Amino acid sequence: MKEVHMWTISKQQDWAYLEGCFDWVRVMQEVPQDERHHAEGNVAIHTQMVLAALKALPGFAALAPAAQEVLWAAALLHDVEKYSTTVLEPDGSITSKGHARKGETRARQILYRDIATPFEIREQIAKLVRYHGLPLWIFEKPDPQRALILASMEVNTQWLALLARADALGRICEDQAELLYRIDCFEELCRENNCWGAAYPFATDTAKMHYLQREEVSPEYVPFEKPQVSVVLMSGLPGAGKDTYVQRHYKQWPVISLDDIRVSMKIKPTDKSGNGQVIQAAKEMAKGYLRQQKDFVWNATNITRQMREQLIGLFLTYQARVTIVYIEVPCQELLQQNRSREAIVPAAAMERLIQKLEVPTLTEAHEVVYAVRG
Repeated sequence: MKEVHMWTISKQQDWAYLEGCFDWVRVMQEVPQDERHHAEGNVAIHTQMVLAALKALPGFAALAPAAQEVLWAAALLHDVEKYSTTVLEPDGSITSKGHARKGETRARQILYRDIATPFEIREQIAKLVRYHGLPLWIFEKPDPQRALILASMEVNTQWLALLARADALGRICEDQAELLYRIDCFEELCRENNCWGAAYPFATDTAKMHYLQREEVSPEYVPFEKPQVSVVLMSGLPGAGKDTYVQRHYKQWPVISLDDIRVSMKIKPTDKSGNGQVIQAAKEMAKGYLRQQKDFVWNATNITRQMREQLIGLFLTYQARVTIVYIEVPCQELLQQNRSREAIVPAAAMERLIQKLEVPTLTEAHEVVYAVRG
């Protein structure tokens, strides 16, 4: 019987060992923090204190070993982008605005390119990094319930609360008691909304999209209207296998392929103004299918949320049911498949695309299918 090894971000958890293995750990000692919130010192000191605090939490000890590894890795990475976002303000304070959002992207890249990590583990770590401050600030959001419901569809809120608690305990500050109280309130909010360690339980996919597309509506409302047409939106890096997937699963469906339109219009991928014409032509084709209530596939990279939102907004205008199919293969396999494609993406361009990648989430469409290999 084949031996199954549990994933771990590092064979050892000794800090000196981690600094020797990872540049992104080593540079943490160079990143200062504001004394009002982090009197303990730089990011390296804080991160070590967070890791120690996490291990001491009863909630962490109660987790299965595999879950502990995920949460420990998230704690190690939670401030990974303070290195690039930390600024000394004119008034002498130190800030690191946007470090969580940028940290999600960096964590994803590290766990995709440098450390072989299963997809679900990688995405959970990336989202824990992204939302690690939410339990502290959720009640300052315009709509705390909505912020929680959206987050619950991307991250395990029980693990998130543990990470936030370790983050609060792993520092020296005067308002630590208040921070811990905020996390207690966050946990209660999760339980009140059936979001504790689970995504909010919408009655139907249509109810979910109705809530996501509108402000000030109840998440319990179930609309009577039903989608009139189905659209499949492909998403994935070049060479991941989107065309193969479409051929295998949607062979009988009309396919709007930006690559095919580009070839027919004799427009090069590097022609930015020409690409605008390609997308406009594709949208006109899509409107035709939508008016006819004819199911179709939109096949393009669609690797950023902004790109997907523009298209999904169009589809929803015609009461479509939208499924995102995200395709992924291991990094080395991706680069190899790209080299064997007819239309090879230059290496530098591929690197930029990997850095821009935003994996689709359940908050974007009626359904998200993760066709991930490796």
